[in-house]
Formats: sequence, structure tokens, C-alpha cells
Amino acid sequence: MATPTAQPQPAIPAAPPRRARRILVIALIAIVAALLAAGGTWFALSPRAAVTHGAAKVPPPPKPKPVHFFPLEPMTVNLLSDDGETHYLRVGLTLKLEDKKTEDVLSVNMPEVRSRMLLALSNKHPSDLATLDGKRALARELAALISRPLVEHGKPLQIDEVLFTEFVIQ
Repeated sequence: MATPTAQPQPAIPAAPPRRARRILVIALIAIVAALLAAGGTWFALSPRAAVTHGAAKVPPPPKPKPVHFFPLEPMTVNLLSDDGETHYLRVGLTLKLEDKKTEDVLSVNMPEVRSRMLLALSNKHPSDLATLDGKRALARELAALISRPLVEHGKPLQIDEVLFTEFVIQ
């Protein structure tokens, strides 16, 4: 019997191993680069990153200046009256000042400051001072009155606020 002779089949040429490695390395580098780009974009666009980066660019707020409170002795004055009765106002004040220098100027000139306030207070009616708006208007008026220059051709004092520590109308 005759044996068939097998013809050798041509072998499929395999890619050289160097070329396969090179393709694999390039593919891995491309994948890593794409992941890094996606991660960087996500981080840059996330709200947390905006807050973090924004805080680094904004300087911290300046420290607030220390506030000086200057208490005045309480004073009692007669108020104007339309009904014939005698009305009194007892008021305690504290001045909110910007600096120690203003406090020193006020201390030296306290008799004139008290005289200004007593004259202004004694010219008020009880009904003017009974409401909250009346008290606020009085505080503004006293601040303007106290801040006027105490010496001729002097500069005005900086009074930030007049605070009531005692307020009794009788």
C-alpha cells in the first residue's frame, strides 16, 4: 500500500518577539498617559481643588485692630417737660474708640466733654428718648458731639460708637 506523503504545511510566520514587546510597551505607555491625563483633569475640575487652590492665592485676612472701651461716669440730668412734672434721666455711657491716643485726649478734656453731654441731654424731652429709635438717635448725636474738636483748630476725634450701660428715665 502506498502511503500518502504528507506535504509539509508552510508555517505561519510569527511576529518577531522584539516587535511584540515594542507594541506592548507603547500600548502600556499610552494607557498610563491617558489615565494620568484623566486624573489630572478630574482633580483640576473638582470643587475641592478649586477651594484648595483658591485659598492658597488669597492672603489671610488682616488681624482686627484692638478696640478700646472708655467708660464714663454715669450722669443724671433734668429733662424738659411739657406737663409741669420734673423728669430725670440717668445715663451711663461707654465710648468705643479706635486707639489709646483718643482715650488720652478725652481723659485730659473730660470736664468739657461732660459739659457738652449734659447740655445736650438736658435739652431732651422724655418722649424723645422713650423709643428705641430715640435712643439710637441720641447715641449718634452724642458721638458727633464728643468727636468735635476739643481745642480750637484741632482735628475731630474718632468715636466709633456710643454704648449705653445705664439708661433710666423717671
